[in-house]
Amino acid sequence: MDLKTRHWDRINNGGLTFTELGFGTAPLGNLYRAISDEDARATLDAAWDSGVRYFDTAPLYGLGLSETRLNPFLRGKPRNDYVLSTKVGRLIQQCAPEHRSGKGKWFEVPQRREQYDYTYDGVMRSFEHSFSRLGVDRIDILYVHDLCIFSHGSKEVSDMRIEEFFGGRGYDAMVSLRDQGLITAIGGGINEWEVCQTLAERGDFDLFLLAGRYTLLEQTALDSFLPLCEARGIGIVGGGPYNSGILATGARQGAWYNYDVAPPEVLERVSAIERVCSAHNVRLVDAAFQFPLLHPAHVTVIPGGQGVAEMEGNVAAAHAEIPASLWSDLKSEGLMRQDAPT
Repeated sequence: MDLKTRHWDRINNGGLTFTELGFGTAPLGNLYRAISDEDARATLDAAWDSGVRYFDTAPLYGLGLSETRLNPFLRGKPRNDYVLSTKVGRLIQQCAPEHRSGKGKWFEVPQRREQYDYTYDGVMRSFEHSFSRLGVDRIDILYVHDLCIFSHGSKEVSDMRIEEFFGGRGYDAMVSLRDQGLITAIGGGINEWEVCQTLAERGDFDLFLLAGRYTLLEQTALDSFLPLCEARGIGIVGGGPYNSGILATGARQGAWYNYDVAPPEVLERVSAIERVCSAHNVRLVDAAFQFPLLHPAHVTVIPGGQGVAEMEGNVAAAHAEIPASLWSDLKSEGLMRQDAPT
């Protein structure tokens, strides 16, 4: 059974066709645990064989490892058969072992350190380096990466980086690449919808990869950001649909939420959502995957997959049939916003 697709074309430049299930490649950068090159390739092959044709990566993921693992996989694939996105905002530099970034997060990765650089030169250099690591002749989407409070530690630093991006002309670099036809779309890969909205209000963006902020658990993006996207034809790529894992594993002790162990109130809410899903004979993970796609701005959802079994689980979720009564019951029990499109 083929995966469903959605075509997006905001500025009449031909646009892009996304499979509703995409592939987020942070796990291929050995996120939280190391996986072999063979296992990474088997996971990518399983995705392709299942019909997945959108792949998202970033220099940060494994400090270049995710991009270099995509290189041999994509080589030989017809270039018009898939959509590829990567990100800018960090330069990945060689360093001594004691200065390597991301210890405890990225395992068995190159000795590299990340340096934030949202300027014109930084964006252009990052784009060029990604081409070298990926080995492709075209990148479809360029996202400015992690301008959020979550990544920078405070609103003050986040605001400073946003100013660097616009004032330092990193934004101009991305627009120039799009105007030249070197990329089809520009956007932001961000953990907070409020920052996405700030960018959307200041610039001319096509797509936002919003991680974990419009899910079965969280819908405050409906306040103002998602209506703005609908009005402007901005597409949403749904990252982190399982909120770091809890919407896939369920509310078990030690479940992950937002890159950390889930607090009691989140466990309680997920347990309540699970009960409603069980009453409808629906897996929690299936409902979590399908929910963002009910919003008209969404073009794809990209859960990560660190193995073939996880990939197969995502494919099953993409094909699941969810009864409309599940969504109405979640609303009537106060477990989903009334204005969430269903």
